Amino acid sequence: MIHTPEEPQSLPTELHAYLEELLRRTRAVCGPHLVSVFAVGSLALADYRHGRSDVDVTVVVEPSLSGSALHDLAGALAHPHLSCPAAGLELVVYGRDFVGRPSGEAGYLLDLNTGPLLSNRVSFDAAQSPSFWYVIDRSVGHQAGLSLFGRPAREGVAAPDRADVLAALRASVLEHSDGEGHLADNRVLNGCRSVVFCRTGRWMAKRGAAQEIATTEEDFRPLIESAVHSFERPRSSAVPLPTAEVQAFLAWVRERVDETASAAGV
Repeated sequence: MIHTPEEPQSLPTELHAYLEELLRRTRAVCGPHLVSVFAVGSLALADYRHGRSDVDVTVVVEPSLSGSALHDLAGALAHPHLSCPAAGLELVVYGRDFVGRPSGEAGYLLDLNTGPLLSNRVSFDAAQSPSFWYVIDRSVGHQAGLSLFGRPAREGVAAPDRADVLAALRASVLEHSDGEGHLADNRVLNGCRSVVFCRTGRWMAKRGAAQEIATTEEDFRPLIESAVHSFERPRSSAVPLPTAEVQAFLAWVRERVDETASAAGV
């Protein structure tokens, strides 16, 4: 049974059965090596949209969990063997020793992307992946991780150092500026979230961050409002946004991140 002591009503009803089964299979494979399971991303920040959002899950295990068990877990949770009702599942497994200390590295034991709208990916080698996504997810997890099993996220996951988070934001904005593989609305909304973090040191849901930036940056308001409108549609029905305007906005975001990083001595 899913245990959510922090926010017992926050899980979308469309995901209850799926998360129950995901947790059951994870416990069956990991056994006593399982330390905790918690949701990050849109679930943790209370901005999940069915048909648009991924399910982002972090699993913490004892470092003694065998490699064969990690392979078994990837197989047990892969779509369609476990049918994912969301756009996809992005699941990351860490060793307890790694996540218990701040780090700017990727550091995972298993990274699994699977689902009806995701390209299937399984990695057991953290050196294969750029670190910034994992640093950001752990920062979100420390702040707002929604516990499904075991120790609360804040107790088990150390917050990455601010310098590492700002470096991760820089890398994230550069990736979104390239645009390959990312919907335009998501590029804009992640940019809003990055600027809000630079201003406040806190993570905010994408739509909330968009409202904050649209309020203070009038020149970008029409683009941001269009991005929110698109984000509220299913992923397959996303609305195209003007390429030049998206690029101009992301250039502005890069400047804000660089200013914050420079002020912090990064």
